[in-house]
Amino acid sequence: MPGVLVFTESSNGKLKKASREALSIGRTLANAAGGDLVAFATDAAAAEDAGRYGAKKLYVANAGAYSTESHTAALAAAVKEANPAILLFGGTSNGRDLAPRVAARLDAGVASDVDRLEWIDGKLRARRPVYSGKAFATVEVSGTPAIATTRPNAFPAEEAGGGAAAEVVNVSFDAGDARVKLVDTHTPEAGEMSLAEADIIVSGGRGLKEATNFSYIRDLAHAIGGAVGASRATVDAGWIDHQHQVGQTGRVVSPNVYIAAGVSGAIQHLAGMSSSKHIVAINKDPEAPIFRVADLGVVGDLFQILPALTEEVKKAKAH
Repeated sequence: MPGVLVFTESSNGKLKKASREALSIGRTLANAAGGDLVAFATDAAAAEDAGRYGAKKLYVANAGAYSTESHTAALAAAVKEANPAILLFGGTSNGRDLAPRVAARLDAGVASDVDRLEWIDGKLRARRPVYSGKAFATVEVSGTPAIATTRPNAFPAEEAGGGAAAEVVNVSFDAGDARVKLVDTHTPEAGEMSLAEADIIVSGGRGLKEATNFSYIRDLAHAIGGAVGASRATVDAGWIDHQHQVGQTGRVVSPNVYIAAGVSGAIQHLAGMSSSKHIVAINKDPEAPIFRVADLGVVGDLFQILPALTEEVKKAKAH
């Protein structure tokens, strides 16, 4: 019976967080639809991890390093073989790139960046933030399979419990004449956690005054086990790489804790982080817009607060 197929990504045989989250909500949807949860990967080593999150089968295609053309062809072949009612993607850069392309090839509907999914009366119902997070739209996805990309950290990653490794099913496909090839890959600097994978993010804004002062942000992020974020103004000023930018033109994140230090709270920045579970704002301006969305606001000098907070975190972890 048709169930749910999840596109997964892995590193060293371990599924990325966004894929584990997609599998977890996929398992709930498969139960509601009365079908099985299955997954797609380009590496059979992910079978054990996929099984732990409830996948019965892992469709594997030797598509190599990520390429839009080859992965679209490979996943379309897997969909034809698995015949799922629902196709899910984690909200990574690859997932967001691939979902609409596969949808176009399959003539199917797609809901992007969703934070809620339900299977009701044979249809996939999805909720997604709109107008920079000021409102939510609830949509029903037509076509088969119904396709959606999940917002990072919107769904908890929960193991199925006692699951054996997923059965590996090899998939053959024709990529055709590739017009795009991978030239180079740039990885984040050593020791830096990806914003998409982080449960805690510490972000800095123009209140840092200069690039070297991002050390205050990094010290706290590393001490607390989080990722380093940044406002658009600091990225535009060349203080930090674009990969750290949070906002409408950067990364949209939903961590459990978001700490904003020296960030005024411009609309485009709020659009990227306002769905965080808990928001802590540190700013010397009591009228800063960031305080309107903050759960906890600290009015004060970040150059005094951040070092003290970092030391307290280190002391707490030492005990």
